Amino acid sequence: MIRSELLQALARDNPGMKADEIEKVVAVFFDEIAARLAKGGRVELRGFGAFSTRSRDARTGRNPRTGESVSVPGKAVPYFKPGKEMRAKLNTD
Repeated sequence: MIRSELLQALARDNPGMKADEIEKVVAVFFDEIAARLAKGGRVELRGFGAFSTRSRDARTGRNPRTGESVSVPGKAVPYFKPGKEMRAKLNTD
């Protein structure tokens, strides 16, 4: 699912809301998650999962075009851990 499909689904389920209102709700939702992660925080959505960050150490990589060694700095990367209910939905037989 892409963002536009999400907006269409929300519009279908909430006919009383205007398209720009739905877009604003989705934008605030994603912006708040990103802002919390940028501060090093964690976002937990019960029944869905938890977003957090993990740190990657600095390393030496290779430029694929030239084969030259390149220093890659350490960085924080987003991490998602699905909740118990989400895992149950994914693994029903």
